[in-house]
Amino acid sequence: MTHQIPIVRTVAALRETVNAWKREGLRVGLVPTMGALHHGHLSLVHAIGEKADRVIVSIFVNPTQFGVGEDFEKYPRTEVEDCRKLETTPASLVFAPNAAEMYPKGFASSVSVSGISDRFEGALRPGHFDGVATVVSKLLLQSMADVAIFGEKDYQQLAVIRRFVADLNIPVEIMGGTLIREDDGLAASSRNVYLNAEERVIAGQFNVILRQLVRDVEGGANLRVAEDTAKQALMDAGFLSVDYVSVVDCETLEPLAHLNGEARVIAVARLGGVRLLDNMAIGSV
Repeated sequence: MTHQIPIVRTVAALRETVNAWKREGLRVGLVPTMGALHHGHLSLVHAIGEKADRVIVSIFVNPTQFGVGEDFEKYPRTEVEDCRKLETTPASLVFAPNAAEMYPKGFASSVSVSGISDRFEGALRPGHFDGVATVVSKLLLQSMADVAIFGEKDYQQLAVIRRFVADLNIPVEIMGGTLIREDDGLAASSRNVYLNAEERVIAGQFNVILRQLVRDVEGGANLRVAEDTAKQALMDAGFLSVDYVSVVDCETLEPLAHLNGEARVIAVARLGGVRLLDNMAIGSV
């Protein structure tokens, strides 16, 4: 069953609607996105629909989380198509502000999370997580959401968000959405459309190589040896470079010296002009 999704573009209009819902005693969910929605995003909307009476999907390509030379200008913007896709989901409202609404003249504040955001993506993309933490803080406060969901594909981002929500006592439940994969196992991403046909075939090996690392580690392999083996396998498969492959603590993202219960492998490899992210649970069965 389809339904047309209303769109609001200002914080005032968003809060007017949310206040009306709250007066009815309804539980509000939030799915923050940058648009270019795919089945991974839609799975988040369906998942939070089980936890909330009303679901807000935000669409905002956040300039403050893009670094110099990154793809802010060419990042796909497909609002009409996005809203059409949402018609078959539990979405109740789309919040699609512009940059001036989110960062009005004189805006001078930011949210920074030390430690967990300093390594991996934080080290390679200076300022990225400050931009993420700031915009997510604003969206949580603007929407007054009771629950919000973020995909596990961006695993470090999810960990950073959980950290500042806890640290700042923001009254919202943070859900992690299951990483959704394409038929060949590649993690679903809006940036996959940048891959040409040859690169797309190579990209399908990313998850295969990480699954082998998980098997090796769970079988007792040395963590550093398993990481190095996976990096070499990615290069042999045709990836241009590997930013990192690391077995880390699930919560702190500290690289582990030895496997002690559950862990996570997080990885980024480059193919063409695309940075592909992936991660997998270790020892969770």
